[in-house]
Amino acid sequence: MEAFNLPPLLLPFFLFALLQTSTIAAKKSYIVYLGSHSHGLNPSALDLQLATQTHYNLLGSVLGSNEAAKEAIFYSYNRNINGFAAVLDQNVAEDIAKHPDVISIYENKGLKLHTTRSWNFLGVENDGGIPSNSLWNLSSFGESTIIGNIDTGVWPESKSFSDEGYGPIPKRWKGNCEGGSNFRCNRKLIGARYFNKGYLSVVKPKPLNSSYETTRDDDGHGTHTLSTAGGNFVDGVSFFGNGNGTAKGGSPKARVAAYKVCWPPALYGSCFMADIVAGFEAAISDGVDVLSVSLGALPLEYSDDLMAVVSFHAVKNGITVVCSGGNFGPIEKSVTNFAPWMITVGASTIDRLFTTYVVLGNKMRLKGESLSNQILPANKFYPLIRSLDAKFNNTPPNDAQTCAKGSLDPKKVKGKIVVCVNLGDAIEKSHVVAQAGAVGIILVNYEDIGDGLLPAAHLLPAAHISYTDRKSIEQYIQSTKSPMASITPVKTELGIKPAPIMASFSSRGPSIIEPLILKPDITAPGVNILAAFSDEVSPTGSPFDKRRVQYNVISGTSMSSPHISGIVGLLKTLYPKWSPAALRSAIMTTAETKANDLNPILNPEKQKLNPLAYGAGHVQPNKAADPGLVYDLSTQDYLNFLCARGYNKTLMKLFTNDTSFVCLKSFKITDLNYPSISINYLKSEVVEVKRRVTNVGSPGTYVAQIEAPQGVSVSVDPSTLKFTKTGEEKDFKVVLKKVSNNQTDGYVFGKLVWSDGKHSVSSPIFVSLTKE
Repeated sequence: MEAFNLPPLLLPFFLFALLQTSTIAAKKSYIVYLGSHSHGLNPSALDLQLATQTHYNLLGSVLGSNEAAKEAIFYSYNRNINGFAAVLDQNVAEDIAKHPDVISIYENKGLKLHTTRSWNFLGVENDGGIPSNSLWNLSSFGESTIIGNIDTGVWPESKSFSDEGYGPIPKRWKGNCEGGSNFRCNRKLIGARYFNKGYLSVVKPKPLNSSYETTRDDDGHGTHTLSTAGGNFVDGVSFFGNGNGTAKGGSPKARVAAYKVCWPPALYGSCFMADIVAGFEAAISDGVDVLSVSLGALPLEYSDDLMAVVSFHAVKNGITVVCSGGNFGPIEKSVTNFAPWMITVGASTIDRLFTTYVVLGNKMRLKGESLSNQILPANKFYPLIRSLDAKFNNTPPNDAQTCAKGSLDPKKVKGKIVVCVNLGDAIEKSHVVAQAGAVGIILVNYEDIGDGLLPAAHLLPAAHISYTDRKSIEQYIQSTKSPMASITPVKTELGIKPAPIMASFSSRGPSIIEPLILKPDITAPGVNILAAFSDEVSPTGSPFDKRRVQYNVISGTSMSSPHISGIVGLLKTLYPKWSPAALRSAIMTTAETKANDLNPILNPEKQKLNPLAYGAGHVQPNKAADPGLVYDLSTQDYLNFLCARGYNKTLMKLFTNDTSFVCLKSFKITDLNYPSISINYLKSEVVEVKRRVTNVGSPGTYVAQIEAPQGVSVSVDPSTLKFTKTGEEKDFKVVLKKVSNNQTDGYVFGKLVWSDGKHSVSSPIFVSLTKE
């Protein structure tokens, strides 16, 4: 496969991967991948036993005995995914990779959760991304759907997982409640499993206690994401009195199951691939309808990305896999989890803010954000000081500016409000300032971050303000000998315009591996999301924070993807026979690219954005319930896509063991029946893109409407599609050509919309006019 250049923002993660590879001892853990099993979805006990025995035999043939193989293997994937995980030295790994039955071997590496906990974004829910109760009758709709969550597990006692009013567990459910001691499932939380052997094979924590033998969530992330996807109705929820209202997930009556694969963070990561594979296999066998996955790693070629491979297994079995797109934005080409069979989700804001004001001694009021539950006396002003002016004499200026630990002189700080540059862990900064005797903290952005604000649950009165307002504060401090300031209590503001705004942290496209598939697919609420939390950890995750909350406010694409998982759950209940691709199409083609002020979606700096940030747009669940037309895809289509990318017979075995499958030689990557259109480097030639739509509504006639990218001519043939019945399919082609004498270069964007007067079936068009 071709090499690729990493975006600068991803270099630290690449270095992390190199460090991970170079610092582990000679013996490492690996996943030996053998493809799929032939025994189908309902294996007998004998089938499972025979499958495991083949794994022992295979490894034993290399190690010299089956006994040695049994000692080395810690997972036998014997249900759907065929393979095993084992601790091996490098020479054995190289030998086993040559075995004729082995398709590939992967090192068991750690992945990261896609939450912005390190920046401590905090957040809320309740906007256009949440389904309308009047349309869906959410109080009773969706009990037949099962949503699985691959994450840090769950806090089962949360009210969001109450089963009050639920009927019997669906008979098709094959899962178990293996949560560990003092862990109970119910008719809402119908399954729980934990997988730790991959983590333990690398990290080897001491002491190894019962906290590693439970599905109980000791981080909060898994409880938050699962309740966002499928949490029940809970009245009177707030975060220290802010954002008061009724909490509910995207599909509040869905059944849910937790698969814990993530453990306390270590040098090598917290969610290890061997455990993730085990979680996927269990979820497939248990019978989930939707899998919500809020974690990821570096962008990799599909054949090298085991997450993509195991997701394909799930999709083959009719399970929709919804993944977070990553928190590496706003740099382009930073999106992850971009396989075309996954739904890849970006993060955007909702129409609510947690507002506080910095009031300066000159009466200037600067709007900021915070979630601090600490309050200064009303109308009382305190001395204001820059952290740079409050440092110890021997402290480096950069440390002082960012309020690094040990950088501030308590004699200069006591009783004052301190201005710190917000680079790094915001909660750590407020702790440093509080320890030095300050009464409050103002966090200001540096230029590269701009005007994006990140409210946090600080332990003293606090405000986070923009780079623009930072300049106003600095000018004021320089203008007077005795600068003073106050910080107002936090208030919840609703009906904020414009909303949504794309989060700065949300990873951007195009995909570094395959730019002909536009990613992310969609954006959803992912900033300031209020959802259930674990009682095991503080809301900030900091060891010095002794507070506990039942519901927490967090941000990240980890928070946006379960919104989509919940919506998929509702659609699956409404259309149980729809494929994962049809469900994605309904969500994408009905999305909105304008904010609630009817202007295009912006970033925090008020710049107009494009599909590389938001995909098809911000999700509109009520419209997704009646999309009119869908772009459907089968397993065969995905296999032809891989063929078109140059995959040989060996690589194709990663995704199919169907010996009868033959690559369709005429198939081009651009012909994948995706709900978006991407052209990488449009030169002078004409490019023809094939698409097929299926009518899922009433009979009608759809007319094509084109918004052509600048410098590109676009035509559709035929431009009218007449459907006489539900389920009818129609083919069409889109012809794109660079306009002669065009001076435009770079990325350009447009749109194709099929409309029958009632439905608007919209597909973004992305064209690169520059060779990369």
